Amino acid sequence: MHRVVRRSIALLTIAPVLLLLTWGRSPVPPESKETHVTLTVTPEVLPSRQVLGAYLGPFRMDGAWQISSINPRVFGYSALVAQPDGRLLAFNDGGAVLSFSPPGAPATRPMAKWLPLTGRESERGGQDVESAAHDPRTGRYWLGLEGLNEIVRLSPKLEETGRVIPKAMAGWGGNTGAEAMTRLPDGRFVVIREVTPSWSESRLHDALLFSGDPIEHPKARRFSFDGPDNFSVVDMAMLPDGRALILMRRLLWPMPLRFAGRIVIVDTAKIRPGTVLRSATLASLASVLPVDNFEAIAAVPQVDGRITVWVMSDDNKMRVLQRTLLWKLSVDPAKLPWPK
Repeated sequence: MHRVVRRSIALLTIAPVLLLLTWGRSPVPPESKETHVTLTVTPEVLPSRQVLGAYLGPFRMDGAWQISSINPRVFGYSALVAQPDGRLLAFNDGGAVLSFSPPGAPATRPMAKWLPLTGRESERGGQDVESAAHDPRTGRYWLGLEGLNEIVRLSPKLEETGRVIPKAMAGWGGNTGAEAMTRLPDGRFVVIREVTPSWSESRLHDALLFSGDPIEHPKARRFSFDGPDNFSVVDMAMLPDGRALILMRRLLWPMPLRFAGRIVIVDTAKIRPGTVLRSATLASLASVLPVDNFEAIAAVPQVDGRITVWVMSDDNKMRVLQRTLLWKLSVDPAKLPWPK
């Protein structure tokens, strides 16, 4: 969702309008039956290979598309989970999930449903899914609800099986909370707050380490994540070797809406309570590329050793002012740095 860029008086003047557009969505129907949806997938015109290489660093751009639909459930994607059959699950900030085959994957019919989240109709925050984690062994999912600073666990059938309000997330604010969450290979969980804790701090974000399933182990230990100057954390994706990609975003100008992004990498083996987790910047998502409000990232290992990286934008249900974009990147993990 929209964030006010720190140290920008111009953005402060427009912030109330942006918040009204983001939060003032119509009520969501209570039924959660999965239904077929029709998606229109339109390829984006890409700049030259030289330009792509200058901004994307080690990543190769394999394609970029705009996704649109007249279905009211298709909007606002803030988290991605890759499925074994090649499909993507995209969770949005209205409490809906879209299951679809991205370009190049075996074709399946797109499906969408409202998630049966407890209390979703009584509170706006009960619908605002901003981050997701997945355990391939059990098939369970965990969702970060930003407005309530809660973590909800879902079954493989996307039915709620538990929720918790971690005390360590209590002060994260109603619109600046758990934007990035992942499950580490050893079963621990990492959650990173979207913004820095104060206006004077431009890099260090609050972050939490849970010893296991947050529903069963709600007591978290704190550390800090060091990202690029004045960028918000919006999602993260694990790599097979224990490193993680973190997607970051910045609102440059509100009218017309313009965004910039970064993809950085961290070594999760270096997470220690009370310390700072350093990152290295890999790619700059700049305006010379087809960019929008990118908020979701997923990493998928391939048989040839490369990693496919999917990046998706949140249109905030603004069908005209913003777009739902999907990027397909790929990278050789051997060419990625190990942050110190």
